[in-house]
Formats: sequence, C-alpha cells, structure tokens
Amino acid sequence: MASSSGNSSISTKFHSSGSEEDLQLLMDQRKRKRKQSNCESARRSRMRKQKHFDDLNVQVERLTKENSEILNRVNLITQHYVNVEAENCILRAQMGELSQRLQSLNAIISLINTTTTTGICQNDCFLTIADNFMNPMNMHYLNQPIVASAEVFQW
Repeated sequence: MASSSGNSSISTKFHSSGSEEDLQLLMDQRKRKRKQSNCESARRSRMRKQKHFDDLNVQVERLTKENSEILNRVNLITQHYVNVEAENCILRAQMGELSQRLQSLNAIISLINTTTTTGICQNDCFLTIADNFMNPMNMHYLNQPIVASAEVFQW
C-alpha cells in the first residue's frame, strides 16, 4: 500500500504541476487580454486626442478668419469716421462764413431801413453802402470760396 500512496503523491505532483501550467496559461491569457485592451484603450485615447486637436485647429482657422473680417470692418468704419469728421469740419467752416455773410447782409438791410425811414440821404447813402459792400477790399468773406464735395450729398 505504500507504493500506492507513493504513486498518489507522484500523481498529485504531476496533477498539481499540470494545474500550475493551466494557471500559468490562464494568467498569460489574461495578461495578453489586458495588454490588448490597454493597447486598444490607448489607441482610442490617441484618436480622441487627435480629433480634439483637429477640432481646435478648425476653430483657430475660423476665429482667425473672423478676427480678420472684424479688423477689416473696424478699418473701414474708422476711415468712414475720418471722412465724416473732415466733411463736418468743412461744413462748420462754411457755416461760419455763411453766418458772417448773413450778419453783413442783415446789417446792410438794417442800415438801409434806418436811412430810408429817417429820410436822410436816401440815394447817396444807399450808393455809399452799396459801394462799400461791393468794394473788393471790404469783401473779406470772398477770399475763401465755399466748396462742397459730392460726398456730402451721398447720404
């Protein structure tokens, strides 16, 4: 019977070494699966990262184009503003000249009305006033002609 118990211990050792091999095969198989799963996960992560990078590049291109368009609009509006300011300056100067002319004409009319109502030197005074008014030396407002550009009438 001793031999049978010896046989059983050899058989157990043989069986247990087979079981260790099975266990090792199972562990190797799990290791390969885990390694394959990790590789697949890393590949998906790289793909997500690449997609995010591509999306960011598209966004950069879109924002760069949008920024350029906005800059062009700002430059155009600035140029328009400068033109309007220049026209406004011209119009103010013209308004000042016209106001001076109006004041001169009102003064002449007032003087004519005063001299006509008082009856003093009606013809002589009128000629003197008219001569003074038409005298080129008294026409300081004619030194600067009123010039209007065509752009003023576009609006």
